[in-house]
Amino acid sequence: MTTNANTAALPRLGVGAVIRNEHDEILLVWRNRHPEKDTWSIPGGKVDPYEPLEASIIREVKEEVNLDVEITGLLCMAETIRPDEAEHWVSAIYEVQVQAGTARNMEEGGAIGAVKWFSLAELPANLACFTVPAIEQLQKRTEQTSCS
Repeated sequence: MTTNANTAALPRLGVGAVIRNEHDEILLVWRNRHPEKDTWSIPGGKVDPYEPLEASIIREVKEEVNLDVEITGLLCMAETIRPDEAEHWVSAIYEVQVQAGTARNMEEGGAIGAVKWFSLAELPANLACFTVPAIEQLQKRTEQTSCS
């Protein structure tokens, strides 16, 4: 028999979106709630039951920051494991391109405290765990391009 404590620790599936603007800045949101409370994160969230990953990221971006986006590719996978908080997340991180809208906080007073564009060279220190692999992939790609 499985207990609620064990059920909470089962891996959960999430998605995240790397959204860049014309100045090559990345959009981050301040998280007011757990998981990853008090950190800057790429927009994203949990995948609903029977929801395809790509539909999930398009929905999450619209819900959080009011942007209509198109997926350009899978950037990386991220895994967050925190046994002390009974959390285990596996997240697909997508690169997306804005098709319509202006970024704004759709969850003010709720899950998101702020929405802000950041240069990759001037990122805040307190990044959400699942955001770090996305940033590392972008930085690695930038380094490879500059070395060519």
